[in-house]
Amino acid sequence: MCNERSLPTAFLAKMERLLGGEYEAFLNSYGEQRRYGLRRNPLKITEEDFLRVMPFPLQKISWAREGYYYDAVSQPGRHVLHEAGAYYIQEPSAMAVVEALAPKPGERILDLCAAPGGKTTQIAGKMQGEGLLVANEVIGDRAKILSQNVERMGIANCVVCSEKPERLSTLFSAFFDRVLVDAPCSGEGMFRKEEAARGEWSETAVLMCAERQMAILREAAKLVKPGGVLVYSTCTFSPEENEGTISAFLRENNAYDIEEISFADLLAPGRPDWLEHAAPGIGQTARLWPHRLAGEGHFVARLRRNGNAGVEETEVEESKAASEKRFDRKKNRKGNVGKEDSQLSGEAALFLEKELEIKEAWNKKHAGRMIRFGEQIYLTPCEMPALTGIRILRPGLQLLTEKKNRFEPAHALALSLLPDDIGKRQDVSLAEASAWLRGESLSSQGEKGWTALFYEGFCIGFGKASGGQMKNHYPKGLRKSL
Repeated sequence: MCNERSLPTAFLAKMERLLGGEYEAFLNSYGEQRRYGLRRNPLKITEEDFLRVMPFPLQKISWAREGYYYDAVSQPGRHVLHEAGAYYIQEPSAMAVVEALAPKPGERILDLCAAPGGKTTQIAGKMQGEGLLVANEVIGDRAKILSQNVERMGIANCVVCSEKPERLSTLFSAFFDRVLVDAPCSGEGMFRKEEAARGEWSETAVLMCAERQMAILREAAKLVKPGGVLVYSTCTFSPEENEGTISAFLRENNAYDIEEISFADLLAPGRPDWLEHAAPGIGQTARLWPHRLAGEGHFVARLRRNGNAGVEETEVEESKAASEKRFDRKKNRKGNVGKEDSQLSGEAALFLEKELEIKEAWNKKHAGRMIRFGEQIYLTPCEMPALTGIRILRPGLQLLTEKKNRFEPAHALALSLLPDDIGKRQDVSLAEASAWLRGESLSSQGEKGWTALFYEGFCIGFGKASGGQMKNHYPKGLRKSL
């Protein structure tokens, strides 16, 4: 919670000028407690079961199908279910962006500015493991956090990369059904939440952000196939970065039109009256205001690229063919995804079947091709045509680690498992699950060998049973006391 004295004076003057009679209500919202949100992971649990196992009270968020409010005292980030990927903690207003994108199973989707992963993981839940999801973050350290969140949520069909937008637009022209640009911005909508955003704000920063947003949008526009959808969002109030950026983009790009957001009646409309030259339809964009709903500030615009079926098919197939030419399956260079190996695939598949007793139900849900990435064996999505020449952090779902002619199951594989996916499994209590996350060993209840441990239907990792003990293989870098 913050107050008027902690907000930039120039920002307040600007908002008073823009909001007029609504300004007082807007200003008063900064003295109110902000609301906290989390989002159910539909890849792992149904709504009914989720509400049954959750240990603290929740209240539905009206604009987000899987979203819920929670009380700050609940501390859901310090629970075993969080580490198991049962939910993602996310600011409530931010959930509206992916609802506007409306992803569907089987599509090719790009989250261009994806870290830390809230919107990527929300997209993945709506795709239900079908199709291709590419999550990109140009800043390396932030891309690592993104990759960790993709793993925690058990997402198998996501490739995480760290490239500049202009590089991706060259490699994947007109390739994606939907592209999300959650653009870097001045962060005015997060002032109540983040003190750093208040301290870094300036009118100059707003203009610099608007320029950067236009540069990103120009490249993002090339990545959408004709007929596809481009969603632009920010967490700021500034019209220069919102209606102004979209209007400027549409003036120089007549291949796109604004579409109305389906649940716009729950939100506030865009403000064409704040611009001297607003693009047609700018009032169909959406704003989320902290004084009008239980959430922080956001702006969302949904655009569709013009085109017909013939053009779409030609452009997409040409892009895919060009990508395939870059993929040399004989190369295995550091930093690039290496060769597909039929012998490797056979040996890995045998380990999964015999040593772990991975069932056919899991295989049917996770189609892809096995590739070696250093010592790691990954299942990369079938739809991904080429990875060579791209900075890749995660080329798909990590299945195994190869060590001295033997395999060890990856933690990411564990996090992708549901109870019916694996035969070698053991259920644990909350106390045992908490001890496991601290790195402690447990008593073994079954036969020797690799075993998946489950708490309330969520896999929390692999252990190796021997002599009545379950040796802990929870990654050391993830261990913590809750």
